[in-house]
Amino acid sequence: MQRIAIIDYGMGNLQSVSKALEKVAPTDEVVVSSDAAIIQSADRIVCPGQGAAADCMKALVASGLGQAVIDTVHTRPFLGICMGLQVLLSRSSENNGVDCLDIIAGDVERFENPLTDESGARLKVPHMGWSEVKQTQPHPLWKGIADQTRFYFAHSYYCIPNDLSVVTGTTEYGRSIAASVAHGNLFACQFHPEKSAASGLQLLENFTQWNGES
Repeated sequence: MQRIAIIDYGMGNLQSVSKALEKVAPTDEVVVSSDAAIIQSADRIVCPGQGAAADCMKALVASGLGQAVIDTVHTRPFLGICMGLQVLLSRSSENNGVDCLDIIAGDVERFENPLTDESGARLKVPHMGWSEVKQTQPHPLWKGIADQTRFYFAHSYYCIPNDLSVVTGTTEYGRSIAASVAHGNLFACQFHPEKSAASGLQLLENFTQWNGES
């Protein structure tokens, strides 16, 4: 039995993530914790998140969990979800500019206003709902998930990694944006797998079985 730790820094959709992981990994121990020692001792780590970047970073720093992420993100399988992806980048333009964890070099920017599609039709911000994800690179977490599968998104800001080779999936919403990134034993997605029906559960199950290699 392995321990999967979900980081609780007060800003995540914790119950739905934990319930989804318990469903796909019923023999594993799934714990939601704000204790850095428990996070650092886990076999796998999930960092969810929602809300404003400044509030998320303030909570991560104040709790010491930001350092726990930095200490563990390169040493075991790690999954970031939504804001749990955005805080991994260098800086967010949200809240007049916020320094993030700088694990993946790059920036987080807000969708343009107004935002339109290729035909000129107005798109709503936040981007909220189901969108197709194009798998731009093979990855173990895509196992059993067809290319162009729809996942559930809820965000007003999007990630722009400096090194586009880390992008493993893209979605179109006024522009092509990074839907997922991967580097070593890190995989992070802008969409919410715990809210994405069978395909989201498949991705989470893949994560629980992934050895951390691409």
